[in-house]
Amino acid sequence: MAMVSIKDVAAHAGVSPGTVSNVLNRPGKVAPATRERVEAAISELGFVRHGSASTLRAGHSRTIGLSVIDIGNPFFTEVAAGVEDVASQLGYAVILGNSAGSQDKEDRNLRVLAEHRVRGVLITPSGEDPARLERLREHGISVVLVDHPAHRPDQCAVAVDDVGGGRAAVAHLLGRGATGIAYVTGPLTIRQCVERQEGARAAMRAAGLDPAGLRVIEAMTMTARAGEKAAADLIAGGLPESVFCANDLLALGVLRALLRAGVRVPEDVALIGYDDIDFAAASTVSLSSMRQPTYQLGRIATELLLDECDNPETHAHQHIMFQPELVARESTQ
Repeated sequence: MAMVSIKDVAAHAGVSPGTVSNVLNRPGKVAPATRERVEAAISELGFVRHGSASTLRAGHSRTIGLSVIDIGNPFFTEVAAGVEDVASQLGYAVILGNSAGSQDKEDRNLRVLAEHRVRGVLITPSGEDPARLERLREHGISVVLVDHPAHRPDQCAVAVDDVGGGRAAVAHLLGRGATGIAYVTGPLTIRQCVERQEGARAAMRAAGLDPAGLRVIEAMTMTARAGEKAAADLIAGGLPESVFCANDLLALGVLRALLRAGVRVPEDVALIGYDDIDFAAASTVSLSSMRQPTYQLGRIATELLLDECDNPETHAHQHIMFQPELVARESTQ
């Protein structure tokens, strides 16, 4: 059977080949009724575009890259959902890369994305080396930072105020009368962990407490298993009145280990996490947490990226900073 061509689709839909091309490559420029007619013709005829040929002609593909630190973390899963929804609506596919916090792996992923001639890259960087991202821009690949602030005016970024989030979390614990507070964190090479710690110390300082009194337990990963191990260290060193965890997975691991050891939450130890993943509300003792607009992070970052890709002459770079929201549940009540 002969391959269906763009001309065949155009004839079937009663439009020009140029209109079919716009539906495939720039769907936002086609009236909705016309786009639906062309899409119906594509479906009825079984048309499949020659992706590699169109990529070579345009110099890029209808794909974008998404590089995250830990796809196993529900936070990034929700971000990815927001990215994919917008990309799909605008006719783009998403290539996902998981750096697992390794700059070497992230570099390899970015090279693969460049080889695929992606239009742009959304990235939560695992390090603070801007030269790696600048190399993508030199190749004509737009870059938007996700859950990370920009340090230059000609770069879009969508982030959350992690210092403010850490401050609010610990202020909530201090409001219960606690003075002894532990901070269970992931690697302090991760910007978010460092800034949440800064916020925690700022809250203690504001309450007239010595911020050096914050007891810090650093885990090598931000997982529930790492949280359980951290809880063992907390118990061995003497339980504090309250525990702030840098994400909900750590907090859920701490909670599980404390309950297993017969420690009552919140009567003996109050506990708060960060991200407000779905599991937080469903845990045995519902977990207080700092809620982040994860889905919105992905949506807005993708909208900014594709606007920069498709409208470079009129695109205005934006630095968007969300504020996290305290969600108080049983673990601190």
